[in-house]
Amino acid sequence: MPRRQIRVTGAAQASLRTALRALRTELAVPDAFPPAVLAEAEAAARSPRLPERDATDLPLFTIDPPGSTDLDQAMHLARRAGGGYRVHYAIADVAAFVTPGGALDEEAHRRVQTLYFPDGRVPLHPAVLSEGAASLLPDRTVPALLWRIDLDADGRPTATDVRRALVRSRARLDYAGVQQRLDEGTAGEPLSLLREIGTLRERLEAERGGISLQVPEQEIVARDHAYHLEYRAPRPADAWNAQISLLTGMAAADLMTAAGTGVLRTLPTAPDGAVARLRRSAKALGITWPHHVSYAALVRSLDPHDTRHAAFLQDCTTLLRGAGYTVFTGGDTPVPAVHAAVADEYTHCTAPLRRLVDRYAGELCLAAAAGREPPGWVREALPGLPRRMAEGSRRAGTVERECVDLVEAALLKDRVGEVFEAYVVDVRDRDPAAGTVHLEEPAVVARVEGGPDPLPLGERLRVRLTQADPGRAKALFVPA
Repeated sequence: MPRRQIRVTGAAQASLRTALRALRTELAVPDAFPPAVLAEAEAAARSPRLPERDATDLPLFTIDPPGSTDLDQAMHLARRAGGGYRVHYAIADVAAFVTPGGALDEEAHRRVQTLYFPDGRVPLHPAVLSEGAASLLPDRTVPALLWRIDLDADGRPTATDVRRALVRSRARLDYAGVQQRLDEGTAGEPLSLLREIGTLRERLEAERGGISLQVPEQEIVARDHAYHLEYRAPRPADAWNAQISLLTGMAAADLMTAAGTGVLRTLPTAPDGAVARLRRSAKALGITWPHHVSYAALVRSLDPHDTRHAAFLQDCTTLLRGAGYTVFTGGDTPVPAVHAAVADEYTHCTAPLRRLVDRYAGELCLAAAAGREPPGWVREALPGLPRRMAEGSRRAGTVERECVDLVEAALLKDRVGEVFEAYVVDVRDRDPAAGTVHLEEPAVVARVEGGPDPLPLGERLRVRLTQADPGRAKALFVPA
């Protein structure tokens, strides 16, 4: 998970756009797709490999940010006769368009995953597929991997199946609209069950010790002829929707481990030192964290609408560093197997338009559900997937970190010399006069150094901005 998510809601400053273009060049971010890739994508869009099964009668719907066109998932929720629920979850069938070893496949292996910048994204696949023929856009018949997961009355899975099928989404919904319908009581049953099932799954997550961080987005907003960096708290509907994706990823992991071949998303337990650092951040932000309260319990008690809690949730993402992919074959139990934040076995399989590994996970699950061996092209690629995904994740992480620094520097560029109220959230062990501060306003986390005395960890501190120039100098503060 990225350290922070950033979205531009107003026109960004010219200096920021210039710096973002330079960053793309510096990081050798892929630009336009090669002609051979585009030609193959156009041909695949015209004649994909279509499945025999027709499930277009299922009234699926999608939930995504407004304006999204690369739609990986669609769902339908229903009650089961006799109690419990049935979740249908359709995942875009990228393998229906991509030929193993072809130009399109090789380009996807080079890009690994979609990269997100404040002013746009660099996609994994050409738009003719990711925003067209392969996307689960409404009122289009497209190939998909259709999951059917039956749940009992408590939200626990009782049966799982996944097959290829033709599907047809009926509606493209966004989070705000879904939340409004649920709050007003105007949602029909398939949509109203999102809250019911999502709440049950959140309860089960708490029981097993899992953690879903409701990390606020940072938004660049234009107001009063100036730009500001603010937090946008996620809605409950965001979390309920995420629970359906988590449910599918856990079901996929169960299928693969039962079959003895697969790829899991794994995360080791955070070291004690990382948790201790978060306790210092909590103290600095005025968040009460009794020693008998677990990290998971504390996170669930936080309100992302509170700016102090929002800042702490951003810091909590540091415990998710170290996540990777673990491949296993021949029935050997993978080590490690569990994702510490999910508190169970889990895999990435729900975003194949935006992440390479999901295409392979989908094929492994199809084979496991049918009781057959995975395709040869999948088995051949498995050993190298963790390394390739790690490289892609590092690049995405670098893009995210550098973008955060650029955005903060751009928004603070004209405020060099000003004094800000802040909290000291971290102090360097080797240099106690240097560390990290979290400003009260704007929503910035930055370095502080150069003072004559050790920083007062966990206390308020007035700091002066000494430098901020996007593309040249990151935001830096000194004690005032």
